[in-house]
Amino acid sequence: MLMLKELRKQAGLSVAALSAKSGVSRRTIEDIEARGDCRISTAYTLCRAMGVSLDEFYKEQAGQ
Repeated sequence: MLMLKELRKQAGLSVAALSAKSGVSRRTIEDIEARGDCRISTAYTLCRAMGVSLDEFYKEQAGQ
């Protein structure tokens, strides 16, 4: 499970602000938050923009 929405809110960023900061489209960010998955390259780009690690970005679901 991706923690994008939680991390974005903790960083005090709107979807539009994260899009501007990362270069990832608003629609892509909205889709990732809705689906809970994305390409590793996109995850890395978003992590860099928010100043978090990939480990923080991804949280294992219980039982996996």
